[in-house]
Amino acid sequence: MNSPGLDLLLRYFPSLTAQQRTHFEQLGTLYPEWNERINLISRKDMENLYERHILHALGIAKVVTFQAGTRIIDVGTGGGFPLVPLAVLFPDCSFHGIDGIGKKITAVKGVVEGLGLTNCTAEQVRSTDHTERYDVIVSRAVTTLPEFIRDTKHLVPIRQGMMYYLKGGELADEILPVRQAVKVHELKEFFSEEFFATKKVVEVRL
Repeated sequence: MNSPGLDLLLRYFPSLTAQQRTHFEQLGTLYPEWNERINLISRKDMENLYERHILHALGIAKVVTFQAGTRIIDVGTGGGFPLVPLAVLFPDCSFHGIDGIGKKITAVKGVVEGLGLTNCTAEQVRSTDHTERYDVIVSRAVTTLPEFIRDTKHLVPIRQGMMYYLKGGELADEILPVRQAVKVHELKEFFSEEFFATKKVVEVRL
């Protein structure tokens, strides 16, 4: 019998492989264990791990399907969202998560190791100090959109990179000063849970 968390994911991603199902099930054990050691998520939020963190991260996969070989960086990955769920969902892509807080990167590495993922790495470094290049930037809102673009656009080739930014609330004022092509995807169009009523994926062509 599947766990309630996995059943939630299967409602929206019914084609998960047996390996992916196993990995997502394991997250339900790994994250509480690491959260006891390093406070990644509030205790109340941990009860909603699958809805508010894992499924939320996978919202990006509702607006884009990454092609095999795509190199993706998660900026400000925190506890590994959207990094880890996306790495599970797209095993033929490579993912790298960065964050300025070392203890969070320690936890992310522990989760990745616990899953046995080979397509996902993590590193303690600020985006402004990172010099590698990727095809795509993903993130779960760490600052305003204009500021985030300014601090990360050097991570992808000019006019060739894409960004998928998980954000909530009203975005009109944030998008106004952005010169790049922006498209906003409402997650309530894909997920019926009330949590997603104001959640969005902001797609930016850099």
